[in-house]
Amino acid sequence: MRDIAISVRNLVKRFDEETVLRGISHDFEAGKIHGIVGNNGSGKTVFFKCICGFLVPEEGEVSVCGKSICKDADFPESVGIIIEAPGFLSNISGFKNLKLLAALGGKISDEKIRETIEMVGLDPKSRKHVGKYSLGMKQRLGIAQAIMETPDCIIFDEPFNGLDKHGVAEMKVLIKGLRKDGKTILMASHNPADIEELCDSVHEMEAGLLSERE
Repeated sequence: MRDIAISVRNLVKRFDEETVLRGISHDFEAGKIHGIVGNNGSGKTVFFKCICGFLVPEEGEVSVCGKSICKDADFPESVGIIIEAPGFLSNISGFKNLKLLAALGGKISDEKIRETIEMVGLDPKSRKHVGKYSLGMKQRLGIAQAIMETPDCIIFDEPFNGLDKHGVAEMKVLIKGLRKDGKTILMASHNPADIEELCDSVHEMEAGLLSERE
């Protein structure tokens, strides 16, 4: 029997008169990378935000690692997230940004933060303020933030934004390593080649409906 990490049932999300998610039901198997593809405006980011508890659906239910979001918990306990452009304090270093975020949960040490920063190809000792980071460096820091607490599930919404070819290659190796470690990953990318290379299953989002590609 498959181990299900994320389950959604009849998920409906509306904004005023517009229905963005139209009764989505799907189970995402644990320990695999699941790709979500679709045009801009198809509902991918809204879908991710509902799974994370950032948005409350009008109908339906989301369960992450066996707990119902908005019933058992407001937010999933073990989910790492990078959705849209990562937001950081611009006047302090990358390490200090992650240290502030880590303090909210109190789960990891400074050494773990430094190790994670190195994993994404940044220098944990750098005093450069994030406001002076390139777009690619900010993206790497966002990925570090998503994985630093070793969550069971990770949501990557366009994880390769701002990265050059070398950076994309490095982050692909990282993502494959996360799968090897048993993490469940939901990933959206505008590049079909990235999805085909990395994902164990591919799902298409169109007009607020989700279907699995054969």
